[in-house]
Amino acid sequence: MKRTIYIIIGCISVVLGIIGIFVPGLPTTPFLLLSSWLFYNSSKRLHNALHRSKWLGPYLRRFQERKGVGWKTKAVSIVCMWTMISISAFVVFENWHVRLLLLGLGVIGTCSVLFIVPNAKNN
Repeated sequence: MKRTIYIIIGCISVVLGIIGIFVPGLPTTPFLLLSSWLFYNSSKRLHNALHRSKWLGPYLRRFQERKGVGWKTKAVSIVCMWTMISISAFVVFENWHVRLLLLGLGVIGTCSVLFIVPNAKNN
């Protein structure tokens, strides 16, 4: 049962990561890292496929080579993310449901960058 749940959440996380490539404010790497961890603990085949992927593998390899992200990079990332979220939520969209969704995704993205993505040992 746990294996199935990990695979389902991992697949959802991959989809969100792919969407994050194209949608400002939705992070890509944290979702792919989550998927990698979930697949590692549930399906070595899916884990290996994710890491060998032509389009998604480079995100994971880039992260692994640096073994974390510096605070300056995290700060720039969060500022850029919230700039795009603010423009989208308050300039582009007038619907409050869409605004709340964007703001919620921004909070998830910010928490992901701050708490899931590890800090680099050498900044």
